[in-house]
Amino acid sequence: MAALTPEELKNLRKSFQEKNQSCFILGASGETGKELLAEILRQQVFSKVTLIGRRKLDLEGPLYASVTQEVVDFEKLDDSAASFQGHAVGFCCLGTTRAKAGADGFVRVDRDYIEHSAKLAKAGGCHHFVLQSTKGADNSSGFLYLRVKGEAEARVEAVGFERCSIFRPAVLLCDRQESRPTEWIARKFLGLVALVSPTAMSVPTVTVARAMVNHVVMPGKEGQKAEVLENAAIHALGQMK
Repeated sequence: MAALTPEELKNLRKSFQEKNQSCFILGASGETGKELLAEILRQQVFSKVTLIGRRKLDLEGPLYASVTQEVVDFEKLDDSAASFQGHAVGFCCLGTTRAKAGADGFVRVDRDYIEHSAKLAKAGGCHHFVLQSTKGADNSSGFLYLRVKGEAEARVEAVGFERCSIFRPAVLLCDRQESRPTEWIARKFLGLVALVSPTAMSVPTVTVARAMVNHVVMPGKEGQKAEVLENAAIHALGQMK
């Protein structure tokens, strides 16, 4: 992917902003989702941002004037179909862990909830769906995590959006509030590895978020409805400011 000059990116953002479009974010309470909301507000490329989740986030102040929140029950998502209507772009950072939700709960959240949300978004007029997946996602994998992520990708792509973008970041580097000692040690190690090989094994959540927004303002490739962005491409996009 050829890097854009700052001026070229600025012009793309301005052109996109003039379309006066709205977007929604699924999973805005997660580490990437929080960075994504901050980046969207920083770039000011959407006239309205809707957060769709199980609970409302504590957002106060003029910075969030363009943000609305919709509380939904993912087990009864059809009851909240109206929350998905009228958005040109949908960002999905939804996810849990097997340790937290169990195997069945993980599949339900990371595949079924995402697929159902994508279908409601498409029916509501969304034409560009941006999905955060993971490096190594493969619907034929013998590992549950990678298989479910791959199945989610395939199901979202099958919904038939005009444009579908799948991000496959490697291990996410962030200052997670939730205490996970083993994960903390791994992130510190990967942070050191990143000094030598920045794009090999990890990527900061802020980089993923900026890459997502930068990608959205860029025109899609002609004739290509679905695009997969691997870790190196995410790094490259996320460096453009």
